[in-house]
Amino acid sequence: MRCRWLSLVALLPFVLFNVYMSILKLNAAELKSAAFSLKSGDRVALSGTVYTARDAAHKRISALVNSGGILPFSVEGATIYYAGPTGTPDNLAIGSCGPTTSGRMDTFAPMLYDMGLAATIGKGARNSDVVSAIVRNRAVYFAAIGGCGALASECITDCEVIAFPELGCESVKRLAFREFPLIVAVDSEGNDIYKR
Repeated sequence: MRCRWLSLVALLPFVLFNVYMSILKLNAAELKSAAFSLKSGDRVALSGTVYTARDAAHKRISALVNSGGILPFSVEGATIYYAGPTGTPDNLAIGSCGPTTSGRMDTFAPMLYDMGLAATIGKGARNSDVVSAIVRNRAVYFAAIGGCGALASECITDCEVIAFPELGCESVKRLAFREFPLIVAVDSEGNDIYKR
């Protein structure tokens, strides 16, 4: 009985997100042009191609940028999800895939936003340098619901490792999102949901 109750409690953020709040349905390919219309606190159901990258992958991407190397994906107009999915169970596209604390990537985010990154997805506040880069580049930062990685993975229909496979869960992956639930945490004008 306790497990059933915990499952219902874990579903609560998704129920509230989908039932009681207005949701904007967007494709990741539209984010660069749509960012100016998004406001901090908006609820978004994001579909399309998104890339995962965490600490170790960001260090390698930064080294490639600094050395003039070839990046594993085009940063221009891309969206990065700070996540390290667990192993993929049989008959599923991906394992549990919840957000990682975004602040760990704050050192690298301004450079990537300046290269044309449209959005990042994670959890927690960003530092002032990242917020400035978001504003400067008319981009966006989304917050994903923490603690619900297994449920969030149901909104991912495909997962392919595209770089640094030796990093395991921290490898860079290309994901296909299908109406993945997000909240605009920092909008293109610098309005920050964490400062309300």
